[in-house]
Order: sequence, then structure tokens, then C-alpha cells
Amino acid sequence: MGGGLAGLSLALQLRQRFADIDVLVLERRAHPVPEAAHKVGESTVEIGAHYFDTVLGLGAHLRDKQLKKFGFRFFFSEGRRDIDQVTEVGASRFLSTPAYQLDRGIFENFLGEEATRRGIRFVDQSLVRDVQLNSAAVSDRSRPVATSTTTVAPSSEGLHLVSWQQAGKTHTAQARWVIDASGRAGLLKRKLDLAVTNNHDVNAIWFRIQDCIKLDDWSDRTDWQQRCDPQARWLSTNHLCGAGYWAWLIPLASGSHSVGIVADEKLHPLETINTFDKAMRWFEKFQPRLFDALDGKRHLLQDFAFFRHFSYGCKQNFSAERWALTGEAGLFLDPFYSPGSDFIAISNTYICELIARDRAGQPLQAYTHLFEQLYQSFYENTLTLYVDQYPLFGDPEVMPVKVIWDYAYYWGVLAQLYFQNRLADLAALSRLRDELALCQKLNKAVQELLRAWSPHSRGHNASVMHDHAALPWFADLNRELSIELDDAGFHTRIKKSTRQLRALAYETLLRAREDAPHIEATTLLALIGEPPIEFDAMLFAKVP
Repeated sequence: MGGGLAGLSLALQLRQRFADIDVLVLERRAHPVPEAAHKVGESTVEIGAHYFDTVLGLGAHLRDKQLKKFGFRFFFSEGRRDIDQVTEVGASRFLSTPAYQLDRGIFENFLGEEATRRGIRFVDQSLVRDVQLNSAAVSDRSRPVATSTTTVAPSSEGLHLVSWQQAGKTHTAQARWVIDASGRAGLLKRKLDLAVTNNHDVNAIWFRIQDCIKLDDWSDRTDWQQRCDPQARWLSTNHLCGAGYWAWLIPLASGSHSVGIVADEKLHPLETINTFDKAMRWFEKFQPRLFDALDGKRHLLQDFAFFRHFSYGCKQNFSAERWALTGEAGLFLDPFYSPGSDFIAISNTYICELIARDRAGQPLQAYTHLFEQLYQSFYENTLTLYVDQYPLFGDPEVMPVKVIWDYAYYWGVLAQLYFQNRLADLAALSRLRDELALCQKLNKAVQELLRAWSPHSRGHNASVMHDHAALPWFADLNRELSIELDDAGFHTRIKKSTRQLRALAYETLLRAREDAPHIEATTLLALIGEPPIEFDAMLFAKVP
């Protein structure tokens, strides 16, 4: 149920793994959808990019029809027009493992066509009206449920029954598995009361402009332009950062540009940015150089939308009763660091593993329980990157350190599990239980340290570029993602990541104590233990 990014990619993954499987995708919108489709999730990072490129085999489309992403880039530019005089964080060159900027309209049209080519039944303009799980009706009582033109009772094997409308007619289908990929509509989530709130009170607005915003043209200083090779900062997911918020700039292959603001409700209430005119006035005050770039393009506005309290969890995503949720139908974190496609890749992988075990006649209860535990732990641990952290987003001294830490954790642990195809390798996960648990605890403690450090930092906004490509260990961590490892190599890699994170946590603590000598860190020091000396000087040199 749902033929967007999550549903269509899952359909392709299932068809690729099981040549004889019968898949029906029901999509509410008409296809083809417009280019620059009004959806968030345009920026991918390494896990999501690897999923689309390598796992699903869609690399040719990504390279030919989408934009290769020039990494993440951060500017501490609040109240500034001189973008070349503020601290910049990013890579001076493309790192080894690719990621992409996705025009969701172009990509989802391609996915729909590819699904049809691979023998998947893709039905657009179809509105799901009723779902019966294993003969138990769980219809949506908030709207009338259409009466089926044919009566099809679930079989004695406990097949699910789905009814949908298309062109005024009602249709039904039986299925052994039902997957909710309906996005924020959350069909099964609402029916089964699975919604869970979290403590991340942040809102977002976003819109598209039918033109490309070339951030590289915001300065004519040759030395600033030549910091990057190629001189194509506009291909990055650019973040314009301030206390309590960040604004994004994401280019699309259709020629449009995606622009958004994500802000902590306590510091920048949604009511101050929830229309295009309000957002423009907000840009004029907080990010005036972006205001200048947009002001003459008002007539090119394509759309505008906002989400209030966009972050949420889910009680259960996988069931032994042969239903599951994927994508935003289940849970959603935050667009910062672009984890949406990553979590689609992870949830779809677990769903495929469960269906494989079901087709092999294996009991599902234990597997669904373990996969749910793992998926929820990834969600909870990633959530710590965001909760209560927005106030420090405008800190040009603490935030560059946070970005290095967050990426070292992501590339060193979660991305390793995915790239090495170990997400469902329960034996390997069991052997590395202590290391993985330590990394999670370290992450939580470092996030607390960063939060405690920021009020004491100098906030020195030097005209400098912190170049991720100039940190050899950091560039190597990215490069090594694509190196296939055997069991022993994977075990060694996770142990190395653990030592690396301990050392990076220690150096971060030393840096924090330069500004706040008495900062409390008993828990963190206990987790660090004796810092490995082979990972000395992992951070950028401190700007005088």
C-alpha cells in the first residue's frame, strides 16, 4: 500500500530476490508524477545511495538522470551576506563513496516504469479503502468504507484482504503479506494504533524554486572559490546554520532547487515561517544572502508546504502475522543528515528477510522480535543526534566537531552493518554485541558532552574551511565502505571503529575542556577507558 520511494523500492527488491513472487503496488497518485515532486527526501547519504545504486541495481539511472552529491556542506552564516568570511565545513573534493541528489518526481516515475518492466503490477490512482488482516476487520472508521463489488473472503490460510477504489470501481486482492508504505497517511499505523510520539519538537517548511541557486556565485573571491575542486558547492546539500535551526539548499536534476527551513519550535516557532512570505521575511533577517538569491525569483515558486512536529516513532514495524510498515508509514527522525532513505533501505531489508524465512517455512516470531529490536535501536540511537541539539547548530566551534563525530559513528558502525550485509546476520551481531553496545553508549555520552560544551565555547566564526577531505582517517573511513569484508575482516573493522570512536570521544572531551575545564564527564571517561594512541589528532586544528 503506497507506491512512492519506500513501496516501489521494496517491490523491486522483492522481485529481484524472488523471481516467482507476485507483487501488487497500490499508489494513490497518478503517474507520471510531475518533476520536482513536492516530497522531502531528495538528499541521500551512503546507505540509501548504496541501496538504490548497488542493491537494487539502479546505478545507471542515478548517474545519468540524477545529480551526484558533493557531500554535506555547512556555513555558519546567520545574519551574514559575506559567505566567504564565515566558517565552512565540508569536503574540498568528492569522497570515494557516492551519494546523490534525487529529483523525486523523475526517480519515482522511473521506479514505477521499472517495476512494470520487472513484472510487478503497479496500479496508480488507487485509493485503499479497507484492509482485513487475517480475517480480522480493521477498517478505517474515520471515513466511509466502500462496499466491494465482489465478495472475497480471506482463505482458511489466513490471507489478508485489501480493497481499493480506482476510477469509481472497487477492487479486492488477497495477499499473504501486506506492507504499509503509505507515508504519513500511515494506514496500518492508524488502524492498529501504533503511533508513538518522541521528545523531538521540531518543525519544517520547504518549497521549490524553478531555477538553480548557484551558491558558488555568492562570492567572487578566487581563493574562496578555489578551495573546492570542482568549484561546485551548489551540488552539495548546503546547510546555512544558526542557533536552533538550519536552512537547506538541494539542487534537483529537473533544474529546480529545493529550499527548506528546519527549526526548533522553542527558538523559531512555526508560525514565524509557515507561509512563503513569512519564510522570506525570516530569511531576510537570519540568512540574508539566501534572501538576496531568492528575492528576484519569487515568480518561480513552484510549491510550499510545512510539517509540524514531523518526527515520530512507531510501536511496531514488523509482525509475525505477515504485515509490516516501511518508510514514513512507520517512523521518521529528522531531515538533518538525510537518514530517510537509509531507514527505507534498512526496513525494506528486514522485510525481505522475513518474507524469505516465511517462504522457507520458518517460524517468524523470533525473527520479527529481533529485527524489531535492532530497527528500534537504530532509530533511538540516531534520534540522540537531534534531540535537544538544535541550540548548538549555530556554534561554529562545537558544530564542526559534532559533524565529525556523527559521521565517524555513522560510517564506522551503522553503515558498516549495511554495506557488509550484516543487518540480519544474527551470529555476527551476537559476537560483536559488546562493541556495538559500547559504541551506542559512547554516542549518547558524546551528544551530552557537546550539549554541555556549547554554552561555554567562544563561538569563534573564523573565515576558514574545515576540509573533511584533509582528514586522512575520515576520508579512509568513507573509502573503506565499499571494500567487501569476510567475517573476520568485518569483526576487525567493528573493533577498529570502536577504538576509533573511543579516541575521538577523548579528543572531543579535551577540546571541550579547553573552554570549560570543569565540565563533568565521569560516564564518558569510564566508557573511553585508555584512549588508543594510534588515533591521535583526529579533529581539525583549532582556529586561533
